[in-house]
Amino acid sequence: MKVFVLITLVFLAFYFIPFGSSVVDQSILNGFYLLQEYAREHVLLCLVPAFLIAGTITVMLKKDAVLKLLGPRAKRVVSYPVAAVSGGILAVCSCTILPIFGGIYRKGAGIGPAVTFLFSGPAINIAAIFLTARVLGWELGITRIVATLSAAVLVGIIMELLFQKEQRSNEGFMIASQTQGNFKGVIFFAMQISFLVLSGLKLAQPVKNLSLGAVGLSVAGMAIFGFSKEETKSWLMESWDFAKKILRKEDSALSFHWCLSCWTHYKGVATRCCCYAAWEK
Repeated sequence: MKVFVLITLVFLAFYFIPFGSSVVDQSILNGFYLLQEYAREHVLLCLVPAFLIAGTITVMLKKDAVLKLLGPRAKRVVSYPVAAVSGGILAVCSCTILPIFGGIYRKGAGIGPAVTFLFSGPAINIAAIFLTARVLGWELGITRIVATLSAAVLVGIIMELLFQKEQRSNEGFMIASQTQGNFKGVIFFAMQISFLVLSGLKLAQPVKNLSLGAVGLSVAGMAIFGFSKEETKSWLMESWDFAKKILRKEDSALSFHWCLSCWTHYKGVATRCCCYAAWEK
């Protein structure tokens, strides 16, 4: 019955929509223009690097370092502040932070610190804080920092208390090949973080393109020549595993974004993705 209703609604939509109208045609076209911008700037420059970073955390970095700072048995006075401020340099949205959160949780971080990182990352990045301070004043900018960090830590502690009796499991994530993290892994991780940071900076376009190209080629070169084939394959497979899980939700968001773009243009309202409208100001 649900399939029949869906088919009927689609048929009625195509039957009654006045495609010959210039307003309708232009609305649909602008919706695809915004989708193209979303694919170029958000998917390519934010989501893809985030998936690769998550794979790097899982495969290339030492587990001991994650456990020492963010593990379930780490001191709360260390783990929660570190988790809360770690996303400050990353100009990422809630979509991009998800695979990175999955990476540190998969590597052994406690559920509390991992959730704290998940909540605070998109809200306290440098771009968001400076934009808030510039538009609404420094008092609100500082208030945003304090409120975000406090709320993120509180949510993390609540999650830790709720799930403290449950055993951690690897269900839902691939079992990555156990590789020995080393200095090369840290450099590889830092290069990918720098790409993500550069993609969010407001620079002259030629400078930005040159910088991103140089860092991207360096990452690719190091992946090919700096690690064994088994390590590189494990990194790519782990990144792809994160991508498959996150993109299921991203497809729904993308469809909603296109529908919203068409509707707002039809009503005469200019719209842009919130992630980029902030940078333009």
